[in-house]
Amino acid sequence: MQAAQIDRFDIKLLEALQQDGGLTNQQLAERVGLSASPCSRRVRRLEEEGIIASRVVRLAPASLGLDLMALIHIRMDRHTPERFERFEKVVRSCPEVIECYLITGQDADYQLKAVVPDMEAYHQFLLNKITRIEGVIGVHSSFVLRKAIDTTALPLSYLKPG
Repeated sequence: MQAAQIDRFDIKLLEALQQDGGLTNQQLAERVGLSASPCSRRVRRLEEEGIIASRVVRLAPASLGLDLMALIHIRMDRHTPERFERFEKVVRSCPEVIECYLITGQDADYQLKAVVPDMEAYHQFLLNKITRIEGVIGVHSSFVLRKAIDTTALPLSYLKPG
C-alpha cells in the first residue's frame, strides 16, 4: 500500500489530533495555523482517505477498577485460515481483550492484551473463555507491573511532506 500524499499542514493536524483528539475544529485550526473552514476540509479528507481511522476517548483503567493487565501468548494446534478465523471471532466477543495480534517469532501464534479487575477475574477469564476456544493448546501469561510508555501516537517524523 502506498503512503498517502500529505503536506506539512496535514502532519501538524495529525500531530495535534494524536495529542488531543477532543480538540474543536476552531482549536485545531488555531493550533496548526489555518482558518476553520480549510482545517475542517483537511480533517474530513484525512478521515475519508483512512489516514484518521477513528477518534476515541482513552479511559484510565485503574480509575475504573481494572487494575490487572495481562499479555497472553496463545499457541494453536493448527495453522489454518478456518482455525484462525474462529479464534479471532471468539476473542472479538471478549470485552477483556483490548488488543489481539497474530504474531511470528515467538513460541506462540497470538498475543493478546487483556484488562480485568484482579487475579481472580483473570483466572475466570482464562478458564472460562480462552482455554475453551477450539484449537488453543497453550497459554503463557505475563502481567504488566508498570507502563513505561503509554501512547497511541504514531511517529510522524518519518513522513515526507509532498
